[in-house]
Amino acid sequence: MSGIKLGKTINEIAVGDNASFSKTISETDIYLFAGITGDFNPMHVNEEFAKKTMFGKRIAHGGIATSLIAPVLGTMLPGLGTVAISMSVRYRAPVYPGDTITASATVVEKMVEKNRVRMEMKWVNQDGTEVALGEGTVMPPKEEYKQLFGLEE
Repeated sequence: MSGIKLGKTINEIAVGDNASFSKTISETDIYLFAGITGDFNPMHVNEEFAKKTMFGKRIAHGGIATSLIAPVLGTMLPGLGTVAISMSVRYRAPVYPGDTITASATVVEKMVEKNRVRMEMKWVNQDGTEVALGEGTVMPPKEEYKQLFGLEE
């Protein structure tokens, strides 16, 4: 498995470490998400219906934006080998088709004895508006995974 690098272990992580990922939410993303989840709420997929809502137009599913934290945790911080334990999210503003969302996570607490890291999470749009805030706990990869899976140091 040459070339694959394990994420940061508990001893390599520091309070204050952060990482982020950005993506523009497309029409395709919205329809694929509806198909995957079965959530065909007309607020997401029917412009005429959505015009009559408080948003005045279609909005993306909240789960699309918040799922953008997955590449942060799974590929950046802590990275490969990370297991998500819990996450709570508060939605603060709608996400519209065409919005670019940046998901970020910052380490706020290390629980070395339990091999857990608590992170603050934030999602903002291209205008800097916070669309969601949250926190989560993850289990970073263990040092012995490097040898077990033949991964690079």
